Amino acid sequence: MRKSNSSKDAFLLSIPDISLEQDENNLAERCKFNFSYFDVQSNISQDFKDWNQNELVKLLNKLKEYSKFSLKHWKNKKTGKFSLLTVYGNFPTNTDFKPPKHVPLEVEWARFHMENKTRLIGFVIPDSYDNKIHHKTKILYDLNTFYIVYLDKEHKFYKITI
Repeated sequence: MRKSNSSKDAFLLSIPDISLEQDENNLAERCKFNFSYFDVQSNISQDFKDWNQNELVKLLNKLKEYSKFSLKHWKNKKTGKFSLLTVYGNFPTNTDFKPPKHVPLEVEWARFHMENKTRLIGFVIPDSYDNKIHHKTKILYDLNTFYIVYLDKEHKFYKITI
């Protein structure tokens, strides 16, 4: 027989039930981050071990904050005159990086602004794949996922010419 604890029971009852069906639930629009294409290019991009603990904590905190909203939201959100998420389309020509062979040709290259010169480089699935199902897996492509390929602490992926 369980001993009753009225304070504990009242507290547990006060926690609201959350449903995927509630109007307030925005789980479906929250973006996701995928590291399965992560790559390190010698002397250009960094590996996690190349970042100190403080830099890694900042990265994880940014990912936590960025994942609260959709990729579309971040494309429209500015930091100064630049968007927090910029989609370039093609792999840039004015870069220190080389296009990796393991990334699909159809993707759109993009970057998330982290802070100062630090960027998170990756790609998104193009809008032309909206509601498109992969022929073999029968799974819809996810246009709300940012696939991380590089950590770019020195802003070498897309070099601005002045």
